[in-house]
Amino acid sequence: MTNSANSTCTTVNPAGRRAGRREWTALGVLMLPLLLVSMDVSVLYFAIPAINADLEPSGTQQLWIFDIYAFVLAGLLMTMGSLGDRIGRRRLLLAGATAFGAASLLAAYADSAETLIAARALLGVGGATLMPSTMALIRTMFTDPAQRAKAIGLWSGVMTAGVALGSVMSGILVEYFWWGSVFLVNLPAMALLLVLGPVLLPESKDPRPGRFDRPSVPLSMAAVLPVVYGLKGIPSEGWHAQYVVSITVGLLFAALFVHRQRTTADPMIPPALFRGPGFAPAVVLNLVSSFGMMGSAFFTTQYLQSVLGKSALEAALWALLPSVPIGMAAPLATALVHKGVARAYVVTAGFAIAAAGYALLALAGPDSMWLVLAACGVLASGIVMVISQLTDLAMGAAPAERAGSASSLLETGAEFGGALGMAVLGSIGTAIYRHEIPSSAPAPARETLGGALAVADRVPGLAAAAREAFTSGMQGAAIAGAVLLAGAAVAAAATLRRIHVK
Repeated sequence: MTNSANSTCTTVNPAGRRAGRREWTALGVLMLPLLLVSMDVSVLYFAIPAINADLEPSGTQQLWIFDIYAFVLAGLLMTMGSLGDRIGRRRLLLAGATAFGAASLLAAYADSAETLIAARALLGVGGATLMPSTMALIRTMFTDPAQRAKAIGLWSGVMTAGVALGSVMSGILVEYFWWGSVFLVNLPAMALLLVLGPVLLPESKDPRPGRFDRPSVPLSMAAVLPVVYGLKGIPSEGWHAQYVVSITVGLLFAALFVHRQRTTADPMIPPALFRGPGFAPAVVLNLVSSFGMMGSAFFTTQYLQSVLGKSALEAALWALLPSVPIGMAAPLATALVHKGVARAYVVTAGFAIAAAGYALLALAGPDSMWLVLAACGVLASGIVMVISQLTDLAMGAAPAERAGSASSLLETGAEFGGALGMAVLGSIGTAIYRHEIPSSAPAPARETLGGALAVADRVPGLAAAAREAFTSGMQGAAIAGAVLLAGAAVAAAATLRRIHVK
């Protein structure tokens, strides 16, 4: 086993060799950046009122404080995955950890909205280096199929848990400290990674990477960012022309990006990746699974707070309950495959379970907290089963030297899927809400549930009617989600049944 930062290419384990204590300890180190990157998606949920009081951002600045992290992260994933394959995944991971830590410090002590937006953008840059690097290193450290599946299952569980924990942690920290503390929690973990990473994590990269295709960098960002921007704006503001144009422009650049990858001698994302057994279906089905996960989150967070009247912190704490079955889903899926159950059946079952979760959500009324929490647990458990197996399938099909590019494609697809889920299901729910709300209601009430509650004290019965209308919208979106995921189950059974990857 080689562990030299100066070697041209390092393979942690020869193909099929079982990993030992060193590799499993290294996996624990890799979980630190993954947990924090996923937590930063939701860490501002409870901090934003304190930030508003301290920094007094405009409405536009507040939106950018929220969204710039996800925009930069999504836009740079493919670039950073390809860069890691060329310069070394450990090197990129440690550079990203340094940037993430520095940006966290800057964000914690930001004295203006502009500084906080810039710091959040830098956090996105760091996050884009950390996510594909962690998965690529797992791919090279765990070459035994069973061990790799177990490691990826843990990776999937930590990533999912991070999003839920981020909001809860921010609520607790803001309750007892100041808003900057939600960023300072990143520093000890990043410091530990910088200390232990060079000792435990071996370097690995493509021994023959070819020339880095610089034109692909702006093309990839021009393809991703306008689409994500458009999809994020649609749920709250509808299908306005600016969002439709933004998505259209992004798709045009996506076509140019694909053409560039197919015609250049040294593409950022080699088309040959999609010829690996099961890689293309895994990317597409993984996108669908993210669609289902984030599409439900659009409704359930509002349901707990605006329909049931829970405070933000109470809602976040209740939302932790579904995490209990989620923690068992990925290990269960891995164990089933290890015992000989075909992966196609496990993925199909995962989609079917997730569809059942949506079906339960469609039964919820305005006072059905336990049913909604149960539906979330069933839905998320099914999705985590799917994600863990599809990630293992895709990474097993990808050559080790292209692990960074393969991981970045999966994660970029997941970002698209999540944004698309919120846009499509959010639009369905909003359309039903506007149809159900009384036409005599004030204009703000006809737009959103939040608008209705803001003026409810002036209109008798409006709050109850708005909550009923929102619940009807959630039910309609849940039916659409159940149909989509049931279709995904059929597609998984058809496309994966003959694919076998070790």
